[in-house]
Amino acid sequence: MKRIVGYFLNGLIFTAPAALTIYVVWAIFTTVDGWLRIPIPGVGFLLTLCVITLVGFLGSNFLARRLLEWMEDLMEHLPGVRLLYSGIKDVTGAFVGEKKRFQQPVVVTIDPVAGSKAIGFLTQDSLDELGMADHVTVYLPFSYSFAGQLLVFPRDRVTPLAAPSAKVMTFVVSGGVAEV
Repeated sequence: MKRIVGYFLNGLIFTAPAALTIYVVWAIFTTVDGWLRIPIPGVGFLLTLCVITLVGFLGSNFLARRLLEWMEDLMEHLPGVRLLYSGIKDVTGAFVGEKKRFQQPVVVTIDPVAGSKAIGFLTQDSLDELGMADHVTVYLPFSYSFAGQLLVFPRDRVTPLAAPSAKVMTFVVSGGVAEV
């Protein structure tokens, strides 16, 4: 009986990630198709990808960039919308785009006596403006989540890691299961 339970658990480990991924992709396809009332599965999702790509293309065009900047300015000045829009924009910009913020993975010594450490990303290498010249800010992402916590540490407790930031982020978000 133990052997059968072991086989079941091994099967679960292999099938659960694939099944969950397939379900999420299917849910996105059907939701977008439902919004657009398109009877062919997946066309709405592909259309959405095309529109996003078109906006990116237009954003590199001078005249269209002015229109996009005007829309962005409008979003940043609407009460209530500004908080949501700027938060999403900042988080998105931290991962992709010209101003990636999570470029420098670091290890932080939390408790020197116990030797406990945390892995995160340097976001500000100077806090002179806050009167804390010898401190830095480090974003510590939570495992199995896109959320995290921003903490301030003395500069001497932060050590850069010699690993690509994307691999470090995958490692942390996976709860340390993924390989670096």
